[in-house]
Amino acid sequence: MNIVLLGAPGAGKGTQAAKIIEAYGLPHISTGDILRAAVTNRSLLGLEAKRFMDAGELVPDSIVVGLVKERLSQPDTGKGFILDGFPRTKAQAEVLDSELASVGKTIDSAVAVIVDPEVIVGRLTARRSCRQCGRITSVSEGLSCTACGGALYQRDDDNEATVRNRLSVYEKSTAPLIDYYQAKGLLHEIDGDRPVDTVWADVRAALGA
Repeated sequence: MNIVLLGAPGAGKGTQAAKIIEAYGLPHISTGDILRAAVTNRSLLGLEAKRFMDAGELVPDSIVVGLVKERLSQPDTGKGFILDGFPRTKAQAEVLDSELASVGKTIDSAVAVIVDPEVIVGRLTARRSCRQCGRITSVSEGLSCTACGGALYQRDDDNEATVRNRLSVYEKSTAPLIDYYQAKGLLHEIDGDRPVDTVWADVRAALGA
């Protein structure tokens, strides 16, 4: 089962991806995680990507496509995968389809988690990350991580101006993917502004299990 997970930043894709992984045992391929790791390692590619990420802009295809192609070539993707954060544009989707076709694979389902933009702004500007263990939490937790005691901080791309720009970029560049996958008969739209388990029940039904 090869799945594309769609939705604006902060829509809850990561939470649903974790449930899909648990239920189906598929590897989670998140371009956000791949890119952030490159930034943390301060590789040349990572530093280049950081300029775009900090501004809330899409990282160029030349960077992202190479990373995804490399990941999809690894053995654990043989029985399926979840793509989270890629493709982000129709052009990327077309490249993905071409690359998959070259190895006899296709996308089986595109699940789009839909959440009101103002709800997303509230979610992301309140989000905090632990410098020590990487755990994601909320500003309501205070200054220290309750799991490990590490310092909590706000990511550069979680301030309100950048979040709103990211949402604008999403609407212009990524939302057309909804039409792309709908035309292929692969799209399942899920209302993400509900309790996590309710959303998950709909996701699982959409995947046919």
